[in-house]
Amino acid sequence: MDENKEKTSFMVKAATFIVDRRNLFFLIFAIAAIFCAISSGWVSVEDSLPAYLPETTETKRGLDLMEEEFITYGTAKLMATNIDYETANAIAARIRSRPDVSMLVFDDSDSHYNNFSALYDITFRYASDDEKALVSLAEVEDMLSDYDIFVSTDMGNQTADIIKQEMNVVSVIVAIIVVSVLIITSQTWAEIPVLLLTFGASAIIASGTNFLLGTISFVSDSVTVVLQLALSIDYAVIFCNRYKEEHEKLPVREADIIALSKAIPEISASSLTTVGGLIAMMFMQYGIGPDMAVCLIKAIAFSLLSVFTFMPGLLMLFGPWMDKTKHRNFIPKISFVGKYAYFTRFIVPPAFVALIIGAFVISNKCPYVYGYSTLTTPVKNDIQIAQEMIEETFGKENFAAIMVPKVGYDVEARFMKELESNPEVDRIVGLANTEALDGYLLTDKITARQFSELMDVDYELAELLYTAYAINDENYAKLINGSSSYAIPLIDIIMFLHDEVEEGYVTLEADAKSELDDAYEEMTIAKNMLQGENYSRMLVYLNLPEEGEETFAFIDKIHEIAKRFYSDDIVMAGESNSQYDLQKTFARDNKVVNWVSIFAVLVVLLFTFMSVGMPILLILVIQGAIWMNFAYPTIEHQNIFFMCYLIVSSIQMGANIDYAIVISGRFMELKEKMSKRDAIIETMNFAFPTIVTSGTMLALAGLAIGMFTSDPTICGIGQCIARGTFISIILVMFVLPQILLLGERIIDASSFKVSVPIRINTETGLIRLDGVVQGNLNGHFVGEMHGILRGNASVLLATGTMKKEEEEGSEEEPLLEEKDNVVDVAATVEKDEEAEDPGDTAEVKIEDMGAEEDNDDNASGSPEDKEAGQENE
Repeated sequence: MDENKEKTSFMVKAATFIVDRRNLFFLIFAIAAIFCAISSGWVSVEDSLPAYLPETTETKRGLDLMEEEFITYGTAKLMATNIDYETANAIAARIRSRPDVSMLVFDDSDSHYNNFSALYDITFRYASDDEKALVSLAEVEDMLSDYDIFVSTDMGNQTADIIKQEMNVVSVIVAIIVVSVLIITSQTWAEIPVLLLTFGASAIIASGTNFLLGTISFVSDSVTVVLQLALSIDYAVIFCNRYKEEHEKLPVREADIIALSKAIPEISASSLTTVGGLIAMMFMQYGIGPDMAVCLIKAIAFSLLSVFTFMPGLLMLFGPWMDKTKHRNFIPKISFVGKYAYFTRFIVPPAFVALIIGAFVISNKCPYVYGYSTLTTPVKNDIQIAQEMIEETFGKENFAAIMVPKVGYDVEARFMKELESNPEVDRIVGLANTEALDGYLLTDKITARQFSELMDVDYELAELLYTAYAINDENYAKLINGSSSYAIPLIDIIMFLHDEVEEGYVTLEADAKSELDDAYEEMTIAKNMLQGENYSRMLVYLNLPEEGEETFAFIDKIHEIAKRFYSDDIVMAGESNSQYDLQKTFARDNKVVNWVSIFAVLVVLLFTFMSVGMPILLILVIQGAIWMNFAYPTIEHQNIFFMCYLIVSSIQMGANIDYAIVISGRFMELKEKMSKRDAIIETMNFAFPTIVTSGTMLALAGLAIGMFTSDPTICGIGQCIARGTFISIILVMFVLPQILLLGERIIDASSFKVSVPIRINTETGLIRLDGVVQGNLNGHFVGEMHGILRGNASVLLATGTMKKEEEEGSEEEPLLEEKDNVVDVAATVEKDEEAEDPGDTAEVKIEDMGAEEDNDDNASGSPEDKEAGQENE
């Protein structure tokens, strides 16, 4: 008899293994959670947006070149307020006297003293990424703690630390929102900890495994956990609802197994649309898109893993408590929405088409920006407040770094002079125009006599030094022509003299040695900053805003001017240049993200509904919501960071379309059993709890991000997600039903479902049925059966198998191990238009298969069983 037992499906077997080995999975998740709680501190976070520009962009090449060729010293702007000029000058002297400060710029001009406030430009002796520079700045702030000071600096990770603190607050708020929504939408109190523990485990593991990705962006690090919750809590809710449905007729263990076997394919299919939208972000040139997509897809994968392997054990653990803590359903029926949809089915669709055409036109004029200078956030951190105070008092500086081939100081000087002749340029800082000693510039060429007077050394010593320099430089022509007219750039001869003194070839008096050391130190810092092995760097301060057509046009003009001085093209880097590159990148990424996200979701929907019309209608609704979402900033004249559109449109297309799928799938199922009016009413009542649970969480999570974060990128993403989700909910609730009612013929006509060949299976005697079947069992039935039938069967087998059993012995092992004597096999009966008795329903109860064989006539079930089956239906 054992070799003839019918094997259950793979999903049931897998579900049985997971449920019965729940303690093993508890242990695995406990170990993983502890490890990931520790490893989350190993994650490396990149705070710079330009770092994610494509390698081919000028800004990225410029940043890489600066890192290779130059040293960028730590700098800070410090403003002291409510002081007179005499006090400001005294403060400048105190700062300048510090040994860790290499340069301080302060004078009595409006650029540094205005309205009883003083602005100090401080350069430290340490590189910007050296911890000592931050320590020095902290000491300066402590030294001036008696004054009202505001500090602005790019050193350190202060912004990242602030964002992390803000997102911790947001996470707490979102957790409160989630609990509140679950309380309202739940049916038992004990299911809430099941859902929270399931998500908590996946969130910890997803966050703790980010270190495997190397370095992630601060955007991904900040919003992934919150978006993971909003995007994937559906999976746990679907499984929990499925369990409660199965538990109405099965014990806890059996209900858990059957629910999991059905939930795995259902939830996996649901996640594909979300993943499809996120995949579109991976095609972005701008690196934050792929970075965020990988983090979110990984987070969703761990959410699925947690739901499929960890949550079943929690349901076994909390199942008895869920039975004891049931409460009334707080979600009302919304039959009025279905009735409204049926009444307006000829009015709303045309109005919606007109609306989305207008939204499309307006959204194309959305005022995208590529930097932070024109963006505002609901909250401001201390760094932003200090920056705004400085800019309000002394104005905003906009500068660009230009790297030019190192072909000579004379060419560099002429190039700088040409640039300075343009009204768009305020000033330029480079070696060729930086003052050194007694009015000489760093690159001014001086003779031996001029050098002896400048450095107060003997003329004979200066001549010998110049001769040694010429020999070292292999410039023998100068020796032949005489050294009296031989001129060397000041910075070069000072550096050479210092090296000779250090090596012991030249001896200077103490005063001259001290003056030389001071000059050498200052020139070394200037050279490290402005001259590399192959390139020279200059800083161009512009009289232009950070972004705009005028600014971008002048960047192109700088390149045109440079072509007259350098055979090789120059390389620029700076805020304006970065935003110019981002604008060019956005033009390409915008098209790619839109089409890839639509295509990915379209493919999933095509195979879900086996219809061409349905995916087009659903995508039209959600794409309309996206256009409306980004038409709002245009109407409100509100600038929006370009990256918000790229990320939010992908998330909105991938996640919000699930709401449309729930409604359309249910409607297409019910319209075959009842009138369209009743079908749409029942559909909206069925879909509303799912939509209100998922949609409210995502929208409120986005709203919390938008209201309580100070970073414009993160804030903008949150605001757009919240607004887009609210719009999507409104459209799928009050527009999509009418579209389905009006377009269901198109959907049916464009269906490409493959008909299954009819194969009638007939057996008599002791028969095991396993699969979805349709046929006659002492009455017509349509449904899914897993069990053994004693009697006659003539059925259409859609899936599964039917095999005649050998009737040896009298014992038959029940399908589910823990059900010793009774196995209920529910055959959900649907109305069949060709059946002689379309009202027939059947529930087969196979009782005590190991007992006597005198129960043949009970195969079709009792009248009470039939009534129970009808209630289940």
